[in-house]
Amino acid sequence: MKRNHLANSTVRGANKNVCFALSCGDAQEVFLAGTFNDWNPRATPLQRQADREWRGEVALPPGTHEYQFVVDGHWMPDPQAPESTPNPFGTVNSVVRVAA
Repeated sequence: MKRNHLANSTVRGANKNVCFALSCGDAQEVFLAGTFNDWNPRATPLQRQADREWRGEVALPPGTHEYQFVVDGHWMPDPQAPESTPNPFGTVNSVVRVAA
């Protein structure tokens, strides 16, 4: 079962820490790629937790950001994201909106 959550909390200036999480216990590695890191599939690793959930925080400026998880080299949208948008590859990107 895969599960995730997004949570916002205020951090330095206008940026906010956004917590990304994905339950994917069988994965060997999970990364986060999106508009905030130039879609680099290895730039933002998530850390495996004791409960087998993968988590990481990214400081994001206010606005709309698109992203996907990269699980063992395979790109996948966030199955729990409340919003998504089509991408040029025929799939969808997940969307997170950070309030000002």
